[in-house]
Amino acid sequence: MSTLDTLTVDLGERGYEIRIGSDVLSELGGMCAELFGARKTLVVSDENVAAHYLDGVVAGLEAAGFAVASLVLPAGEGTKSVEFLAKIWEAAVVAKLDRKSFLVALGGGVIGDLAGFAAASYLRGIPFVQVPTSLLAMVDSAVGGKTGMNLPQGKNLVGAFHQPALVLADLAVLDTLPEREFNAGMAEVIKYGIIWDAEMFARIESNVAAIRGMDRDFLRELVRRSCEIKAEVVRQDEREGGVRALLNYGHTLGHAIENVQGYGELLHGEAIAIGMAYASKVSERQRGLPPEATARQAALFRAFDLPVSWAGLAWKPLFEAMTVDKKAENALPRFVLIDSIGKALLPEGVTEPVLKDVFTKGLQE
Repeated sequence: MSTLDTLTVDLGERGYEIRIGSDVLSELGGMCAELFGARKTLVVSDENVAAHYLDGVVAGLEAAGFAVASLVLPAGEGTKSVEFLAKIWEAAVVAKLDRKSFLVALGGGVIGDLAGFAAASYLRGIPFVQVPTSLLAMVDSAVGGKTGMNLPQGKNLVGAFHQPALVLADLAVLDTLPEREFNAGMAEVIKYGIIWDAEMFARIESNVAAIRGMDRDFLRELVRRSCEIKAEVVRQDEREGGVRALLNYGHTLGHAIENVQGYGELLHGEAIAIGMAYASKVSERQRGLPPEATARQAALFRAFDLPVSWAGLAWKPLFEAMTVDKKAENALPRFVLIDSIGKALLPEGVTEPVLKDVFTKGLQE
């Protein structure tokens, strides 16, 4: 058996392990056999991931004694919709899953969010396992129990908190991840340094070449540290009533950009990088953040080919999208701001004149 780093998300009876290793997908069946007495499962994946990993995952689960059905959905953010949620429910019925059965989400954030919501709602809730295949999913969306889908009016407006029974992160799958997708995942990794761990941020700054060269040991360190931070935040605040909101740094504008431009125009991590650069400029205005902190963030985003500015966006639709965001209160956008790199502040409302002025002047180039 391969060496695994194991972290625990301590939520009492809803707690679970995050297991991180390399070339460990073949061990998924045995891990599930330890967790579940039921013998039926449905593996949900997308076309891109399935081509590489679905057959092996299904074979491993079958070897462990499971009756396995699978469903392959289109890749892309557009899949997080009512249409494809219904397809998962229907596949679960056809596979005759019962309340002791479980789902496996084999894919990136889209598949994890959608399959997790299907698990939360099918038969009023069955277990599921997260097998993230993108860096972004490994360090963010697969951990913490947020599930959901998009509506035309905004991102993740429908969903549920439903913790996975297990998260298995296999670093080897990152070898088949397109470079642009990998860099987009680094936006969320960098975010953890900005909001929580200044030392982590500095280590990323000093090791860009190793990270972009896919140094497996350093990637393992980054994934583990990111998951440690996420697990601690979720332990303190499972349902985003307080400190968990810090994880939304950059997401208020980022989600609005995704909504206005159309999902798929920018990858999630790219939109969030723009949102973080913007939130840092707002932090300068609202909190006196030194401009040097904004410059460091922008430089690190650029080191991973992430955008820090935008073109062709009109203010009015962008502001409207921010006001219907689930984080808004009384139609006032709320932003996570920072006092310094490594120290984020709970969300606060920011008035439109300030937001528009920062938007109009653009971000530091």
